[in-house]
Amino acid sequence: MSHIRYEVVPHNDGWAYRLGDVYSETFPTHVAALKAARDVAARQAVPGETRPIRYQDKAGNWHEETAEGIDRPDAEVDDTPG
Repeated sequence: MSHIRYEVVPHNDGWAYRLGDVYSETFPTHVAALKAARDVAARQAVPGETRPIRYQDKAGNWHEETAEGIDRPDAEVDDTPG
């Protein structure tokens, strides 16, 4: 099982959550961003359908694999200032 961490951070004169280098939309308050991050982290546990996926890595190479609908990551929210 993989592990992912959403971080609540200041962003564009407001607050956002991010996963790696990807930011959510900007929220007006820290509380709103934290709630949204907790909601999206909780949805990570919901199983989906098994289906083929295609994605591009940082080097620009394309990959194809099967995503198992029950292979869900362990998700957490980091709200540590810093």
